[in-house]
Amino acid sequence: MTDIVIVMPGDRIQAAEEMAATGKKVILGPGLRRVDDKQVTACKAGKLHFKEPNTFWVDSYQRRYVPVRSELVIGVVTAKAGDLFRVDIGAPEQASLSYLAFEQATKKNRPDVNVGDLLYARLVVANKDFEPELVCVNSSGKKGKLGVLSEGFVFNCSLNLVRLILREDCPLLSALTKEMPFEVAVGMNGRIWIKAKSVKETIAVGNAILAAEFASKEQIAKLCENIGNILFT
Repeated sequence: MTDIVIVMPGDRIQAAEEMAATGKKVILGPGLRRVDDKQVTACKAGKLHFKEPNTFWVDSYQRRYVPVRSELVIGVVTAKAGDLFRVDIGAPEQASLSYLAFEQATKKNRPDVNVGDLLYARLVVANKDFEPELVCVNSSGKKGKLGVLSEGFVFNCSLNLVRLILREDCPLLSALTKEMPFEVAVGMNGRIWIKAKSVKETIAVGNAILAAEFASKEQIAKLCENIGNILFT
């Protein structure tokens, strides 16, 4: 698939169907669903993408987040209810987070989490029949980069921009790190947290990320270079 293919909800994805018909495993990403053993259709309008060897997805401009298991999200703690925290992740319903879902957490050693805190967490339950459930550890039970995000700045963006900057071929984050040091946490729910040495640099990084959504790779590289020149001259 080298040509740009635009699909609408209900369109059948012939390339995916043909691959599945040969007995190969087909992985369907956002915007696609399997109707039966033979049919694959689009459920969102947007640009159809294919990644070797067997992954298809649709890029669409949207802000409403639908939880997906194993995705990393940024949430806001809204309440404490018994042994659970309630967390707003921008989905139709809030997610739950057990106080035991932190590294080395026990009944006596509870995590220092308060209402209003930002959390970088992973979805372990994401089903239309159950409320979303979060954990702040990876598959090995380690914290890693998950947990409370202190200080910094968080902003909302489209889900399309999140997927864009996380692609292996997107030069944005690597180009920005060459201009200035900063920390970043990218939530698949359309929230990005950044923390640089100063407020000025933090705002500059945030503006660069937002400006990259509709820019080419060449424009992104130039944008990052210009930001560095403005900040340090």
